[in-house]
Amino acid sequence: MGEKKLYFIYNPHSGREQIRTRLADILQIFSEAGYDMEVCPTRERKDAVKRIRELPDGYDLVVCSGGDGTMDEVVQGMMQREKKIPIGYIPSGTVNDFARSLKIPRNMLKAARIAVKGRNFPCDMGTFNEQHFVYIAAFGIFTDVAYSTNQNVKNVLGHMAYLLEGMKRLANIPSYHMHLYSGELETEGDFIFGMVTNSRSVGGFKSIIGRKVQFDDGVFEVTFIQRPQNPVELQEILGAIILKEIDSKYMHSFRTSRLVVEADGEVPWTLDGEFGGECRSAVIQNHQKALEIRVEG
Repeated sequence: MGEKKLYFIYNPHSGREQIRTRLADILQIFSEAGYDMEVCPTRERKDAVKRIRELPDGYDLVVCSGGDGTMDEVVQGMMQREKKIPIGYIPSGTVNDFARSLKIPRNMLKAARIAVKGRNFPCDMGTFNEQHFVYIAAFGIFTDVAYSTNQNVKNVLGHMAYLLEGMKRLANIPSYHMHLYSGELETEGDFIFGMVTNSRSVGGFKSIIGRKVQFDDGVFEVTFIQRPQNPVELQEILGAIILKEIDSKYMHSFRTSRLVVEADGEVPWTLDGEFGGECRSAVIQNHQKALEIRVEG
């Protein structure tokens, strides 16, 4: 019986490069757990997608370290493989919504121990047309700013409230006329924001999508916010956002395993904090228990 094989891929620049001071200790933890390992720092964007997709089948475990973007690339690569390999995650980015949702600790050495000694948790994955995402697909008022400038979901809806507050005229708010189709709901309207999530925490904004979020239940939590028609409606929406509550008059919130979004024009979307392209039509599908992620035993 040969040694178990582990492939460790990490982003050397993530989270103020803190991996540099922890690398030797992390590798020691892997070694003590009986793994023969290959270590690979990423060189550029999408590097991890290609490396994981083309990884030979002989590995027992893939461990990645970085922010949500690195984890996302590893998942993209893994979903393109025929033989899936369990994934361990050592978060080193600034936000790590996904790690927080799975209760993976920020302490890198504790996370490394969970990666080699934890249990495999079969986790839902999402597809957005042909692309994969782990915890959020979103469009609308704050996403281009919050995501593209610092690639994370820092205080998402707080930022949105701030943007709305600064808009004296409603004409400044971009909105998209959309039809939404799912088994649970069919509606149309002008929306300033929408998110399809598989996460307990989006930018720290936990309560809007309900507290009983499961990562293996085969459904997404969906929230769409309608365009306010006058300053009173704007204030009511703002109040709901600031209080972190669903205001059903202006917000559609529901759960579904499959959502089709048809828009009158091109809509820019973000997937897990990265720009996901512009499209008129999106099919967003939950793939139940598609990948195994290591969590605390």
